Amino acid sequence: MSSIKERVQSVLDRIRPQIQMDGGDVELVGIDDNNVVTVRLTGACVGCPMSQITLKNGIERIIKHEIPEVVSVESAD
Repeated sequence: MSSIKERVQSVLDRIRPQIQMDGGDVELVGIDDNNVVTVRLTGACVGCPMSQITLKNGIERIIKHEIPEVVSVESAD
């Protein structure tokens, strides 16, 4: 079975094109011992008032749905 990191990266790779369509991007920063995923939103996402909604209602929701072990997804500011 793949590691959580590999599985999270796979999910990010699948949703990345949707984020890139709006001029942004997302990169995996790390996963802590409590299964909290940290990502960095880049490009047009930086400073965008919708970026927190994208993070929580988009990225986090999809990752937690596909990888139930993940507790939350946070932004590396």
